[in-house]
Amino acid sequence: MNAPVARSVSIVGCGFVADLYMRSLAKHPDIAVTQVFDRDPERLAAFCEHWKVRGVDSMARFLGNLPAGALVLNLTNPAEHYAVSKTCLESGHHVFSEKPLATEMDQAIELHELAAANELLLASAPCSVLGETAQTLAKAVRDEVAGPVRLVYAELDDGFISQAPYKDWSSDSGAPWPADDEFAVGCTLEHAGYYLTWMIAMFGSVRRVVAASTEVVPDKPVTGTPDFATATLFFESGVTARLTCSIVASHDHRIRLFGDKGVLQVKQSWDNSAPVKFHRRATLRRRLIEHPFGKRLRIGGDTHPKVDRWGAAAMNFALGPAEMLDALAQNRPCRLSADFGLHLTEVTLAMQNAGEDGCAQDMSTRCDPIAPMPWAT
Repeated sequence: MNAPVARSVSIVGCGFVADLYMRSLAKHPDIAVTQVFDRDPERLAAFCEHWKVRGVDSMARFLGNLPAGALVLNLTNPAEHYAVSKTCLESGHHVFSEKPLATEMDQAIELHELAAANELLLASAPCSVLGETAQTLAKAVRDEVAGPVRLVYAELDDGFISQAPYKDWSSDSGAPWPADDEFAVGCTLEHAGYYLTWMIAMFGSVRRVVAASTEVVPDKPVTGTPDFATATLFFESGVTARLTCSIVASHDHRIRLFGDKGVLQVKQSWDNSAPVKFHRRATLRRRLIEHPFGKRLRIGGDTHPKVDRWGAAAMNFALGPAEMLDALAQNRPCRLSADFGLHLTEVTLAMQNAGEDGCAQDMSTRCDPIAPMPWAT
């Protein structure tokens, strides 16, 4: 497998999300940002000035500057993810892509095959599955704190976004919130991965997706994409889950895992330090109850660098790239494998594309559960 010559990354795309990556990379002083490129010269200049990084004026020069086996962060607009990742893989470089990996399944398969043929790593966001909260929850599942998990309820509702003052939202370097991309791509492709990654990491491959989706708010700036989707997920391991995404319902980012002994719960998926609580089930005066406050579960010792809250999130976006660099340096499989990214894409697209008539779709891809982080064993 081609390894980079230094612990560094290069970035394509200097929009809104790139600033979140730079905030996170600042918490990893051992990772250098060698160069950045954006097709908009003004955006590139503003980004480079704010973060004091080196910009290049063309994709050709960007690729020409890279040593073999470099790691490229593809932070471009979603519609460009496939083309940019393909170009980088064809040029012999490992790729970490912002979500989604691709907007069409055949494109995702092509990228997967290209990475395998060239012996390169390919991974996609989100990487919060490597964070403290997700790892704490996964350890509780392995330890059967709540007993065997039978059912999962996961919510990714973000509020009535089309009525929010999103035109006033901008990043550290002045990039506007990409409203057109967000509405065009849709909340399912944008957000389902935050809990799908956690569940796939804990329970393995999804065997079947039974889903429905629709657009319930027709007067958004960009229309035609579902703003609500819900799916029942049947995992090979026997666990059943229900996942719902919307940009209409009131903000709710809970995940609840129902086991024989009680309930494991997290209330905030976008916070690497969100509490994981166990609500024990018991009988009291002929009633079955769950402890109303729950016991907080913790992992002892140091975990990973934390990023201060910015907007709605307190997530370290650099955990994925750091894991890829570690895997390359240690000559081991990457936890965020191409198989993992491809399976995540297939499940997400099954939800997004289900439509009002619904869809029962058996998955054609699979991946193994993710090994825990060293500090979470």
